[in-house]
Amino acid sequence: MKKSLFYKIFFSYLVIICISFFLLDIFMRDEVRKVLTSRIENELISYANLIDLTFSGKTSGQVKKIAEISDSRVTLIDTRGKVFADSEKDVALLENHFNRPEIQEARLRGMGKSVRFSESIGIDMLYVAVAVKDGQGIQGYIRMARPLNDVQNVIDKVYQYILLTIFVVAIIALGIALFFSYRLYEPINTMKQFTEKLRRGEPVGSIIIGTSDETRTLADNINYLVEELRDKIKVANEEKGKLMAAFTSMTEGVLIVNSQDLIEFISPVLSNMLAVQYGDVQGKTLMEAFRSVDLQKVFSEFKEKRVNVSREIVLGGMDPVILNVSISAVYGLPDEEKAMIVFHDVTRLKKLEQIRMDFVANVTHEIRTPLTAIIGYLETIKTGDINNIEETKKFIDVSLRQAERLNRLVEDLLTISNIEMKETVLNFESVSLRAAVNNVISLIQSKANQKKIVLHNNVPDNFIPIKADRDKLTQILVNILDNAVKFTPDGGKVVIEAEKSEFYAIVSVTDTGSGVPSDEVQRLGERFYRVDKSRSRDLGGTGLGLSIVKHLMIAHAGRMEIQSQLGRGTKVSLFFPSVKA
Repeated sequence: MKKSLFYKIFFSYLVIICISFFLLDIFMRDEVRKVLTSRIENELISYANLIDLTFSGKTSGQVKKIAEISDSRVTLIDTRGKVFADSEKDVALLENHFNRPEIQEARLRGMGKSVRFSESIGIDMLYVAVAVKDGQGIQGYIRMARPLNDVQNVIDKVYQYILLTIFVVAIIALGIALFFSYRLYEPINTMKQFTEKLRRGEPVGSIIIGTSDETRTLADNINYLVEELRDKIKVANEEKGKLMAAFTSMTEGVLIVNSQDLIEFISPVLSNMLAVQYGDVQGKTLMEAFRSVDLQKVFSEFKEKRVNVSREIVLGGMDPVILNVSISAVYGLPDEEKAMIVFHDVTRLKKLEQIRMDFVANVTHEIRTPLTAIIGYLETIKTGDINNIEETKKFIDVSLRQAERLNRLVEDLLTISNIEMKETVLNFESVSLRAAVNNVISLIQSKANQKKIVLHNNVPDNFIPIKADRDKLTQILVNILDNAVKFTPDGGKVVIEAEKSEFYAIVSVTDTGSGVPSDEVQRLGERFYRVDKSRSRDLGGTGLGLSIVKHLMIAHAGRMEIQSQLGRGTKVSLFFPSVKA
């Protein structure tokens, strides 16, 4: 758990105060003891000197009186150290004092002192001795003694006053410490809260501190840095917004790989392009993300040569995507090499290119076949190789049929082209589906009768009307029913039904024909696509019927769906918008 800066500052002051008072206590206690002891020493020496002035044999009788006056023990000692008078003890019981430290010091210096434990009294004593001299030398010694417990009592009493003073000063010092600790802590705490809000991204203003010291300078510096940071973030966000807008508006997807070969950015376009198959690729390597050897080879080539590389690759398995990949270095980043990979989806272009190529090949083939027949028969007639009029008429009939087939092909191509170019004007109206189906059946009935195919119109009489162009609806139904009759073997049947959903009226045409392999159903509706090409041509189709139906249904804001099983027939469903009541 972190300790608050306030408590650190306060306890620092507290420690300093405690150490100061502790040292003061040590030095004052010794100093008080010295001062009091020195005062007692001087007092005892003064009394001893007074006794010295009146020193005589009679003085021994007045020892007790002198002891009361001086509040001390008085001992009179001769030059040999023998005690001949004492204010507290019987002199007969006292030993020789000649070797006492204070006596020896007085003998040498005229005055001596000593502090020691008194065997006779049983406490620590302060002894002061004065040598009594006359013209012939030392006549004896006067020793004054006072118990040190008196000194200690005085020290304790003085110390009580000192402690009381220290306590009062300590309270005042702690108050001052609290005040200065708070004054020092508060601006720092304000800056801490400010920076925490800034780190969390919360809106902040500026730090306002009422001090005039370094904390004010620090706050001003923080305010300046915050303003600079805001400006830089604003500029960065604007640049990021422009960059993201550019990336979003681009049809190409952009991916950035860092120096560790990990993907650190993927544009929304590329994310949408690849999300279904690859999910989130952020933080992965290219191989981990896309599992493409071709892409990894292109990237390795870029890293080896450090020049822009562009290749076409295929990603995905079930639904492959064809991409034009360009890899280039990202400049302006010191100490870090990054690479930008641009993905351009060319799948649709490739499919359109393939459709265009197939279309050109099919149109060329479809046109060349009748033209070859027409030219061949006409050249034969021109050269006069046939003299029989009947044979000539036969050749002309074949040429006319091929010309009619060529004309139908051109008309179908023009129809599709007009629909795609939105040049076909549709006149929408409410049309009875039952009546429209009956009208188309009457047109197809003769062909169905030739193959003994039964046409069943199961559309109810009261079925809801649909919104459609009457002529184009007839063209749609004719194409569907014509295909159904064409690819249904003799003796089969074709059933027309209708049902309604929330938004559509659904017309379904089901036949009992040969059906279509499941892997080719999705291609039905492409131009010139035939499941059985030779049989379709023999039946006179152009290969554009379902393509026309598909485009007309789109123009009606509807759609066509085909379900088929090989050998079990085909069901074509047409979804027309319902007329709102």
